[in-house]
Amino acid sequence: MASVFSKIINGEIPAYKVAEDEYFLAFLDISPLAKGHTLVIPKKEVDNLFDLDDTLYPGIFAFAKKVAKAVKSSVKCERIGVAVIGLEVPHAHVHLVPINHVGDINFTAPRAQLSKDEFQEVADKIKKNFKK
Repeated sequence: MASVFSKIINGEIPAYKVAEDEYFLAFLDISPLAKGHTLVIPKKEVDNLFDLDDTLYPGIFAFAKKVAKAVKSSVKCERIGVAVIGLEVPHAHVHLVPINHVGDINFTAPRAQLSKDEFQEVADKIKKNFKK
């Protein structure tokens, strides 16, 4: 059964996409810890990050690095925190979270509430700042 992320890749579910190449896709987390919280996924459906093949595994981090730079240029923050949890959706993914303090990357904290316009605004900024 296709994961929700595969449905986003296939265009069956809308998402605020910010970057894409042949192998990877980055889009805003719909339930973000902070404005600009972005998910990076492989287009190939693989449940666990550590099950990615030896080409995709370093590739996802190289792609995430470029996305993180675009997020940092688009959202006011000290750094971009990185997390791999892997329990929420059975599809490998990396969280890129704008942070100012270590506690800002707490997945049990209340989520940021953004309007559709705010999501679109930040997605547009990240897309503009993304360097292929």
